[in-house]
Amino acid sequence: MPTGTLPPAGETRCPLNAHYDAFSAADGRPLLARLQAAFAAAGCDPQRLSSDEVAGIDQLHLGGRQASRALAELGGLQRGERVLDVGCGTGGASRLLAEAYGCVVTGIDITAAFIEVAEWLSRATGLGEATRFLAGDAAQVPLADASVEVIWCQHALMNMPHVEQVLAEWRRLLAPGGRVLLHEIVAGDNPAPLALPVPWARTASTSHLCGREAWLATLDAAGFEAEAVNDVTEAALAWRQVHSRREASAEAAPALPGPALIFGPEFAQMGRNLRDNLAAGKVRILAGVWRCRSD
Repeated sequence: MPTGTLPPAGETRCPLNAHYDAFSAADGRPLLARLQAAFAAAGCDPQRLSSDEVAGIDQLHLGGRQASRALAELGGLQRGERVLDVGCGTGGASRLLAEAYGCVVTGIDITAAFIEVAEWLSRATGLGEATRFLAGDAAQVPLADASVEVIWCQHALMNMPHVEQVLAEWRRLLAPGGRVLLHEIVAGDNPAPLALPVPWARTASTSHLCGREAWLATLDAAGFEAEAVNDVTEAALAWRQVHSRREASAEAAPALPGPALIFGPEFAQMGRNLRDNLAAGKVRILAGVWRCRSD
């Protein structure tokens, strides 16, 4: 989900902000009000929700909760570990890590409307005390040096036009021996242009994907040593194919709110394009664990 680097004061609003802000006010109503009304219309109490009821709007990445659980297991998360969820979106991974793994989680995202929704969903699911959220810049996180053991990031690093600044911030934030858990989209071997729009970009100018080797080299140069890197593209494609079929069916309108309420009427096309980009080898999905080197 979205995060990135804010432009200096006085500069034009960055394209990343514009991309996600367009989702948060899709029909002229604030995102929070739109989602709460949708839950009420589905017969739910917007202030008392279960994890299953909010699943359609709190894991906005390929693989959903299953992918988050797999990454947590790969990274060996331990109860009590302090985690920073970078690009937390509506906070689904933050809540999962707090509830299922006993982690102390802070989420940060550049889109203020997503943070507002994340705080509401945590309160509504009884996890308001277990998570906290910050609206801010991933390259300037208002936390102390060495204040977390784990950096968690799913489908967000590729949004960032200044990755080196963000990685340097991660080094500052991580305690000695800390680790980074990533579930990320990278460019595939097929150099053909992406089918657009996709969830992270409407135009080529706002997509910042790089290839696997360049991506790994950037992490290594920033002081992160890979411990495990898995290509999970096939699982991600299978998951996306299932969801694309559901979205295209005559019964596509869900009983509970789903991602279309966040991404808007383009969502179905974005999902199909992502499926096709995966199938054509234009993008791949990697999941891995990196340890912070002591240089």
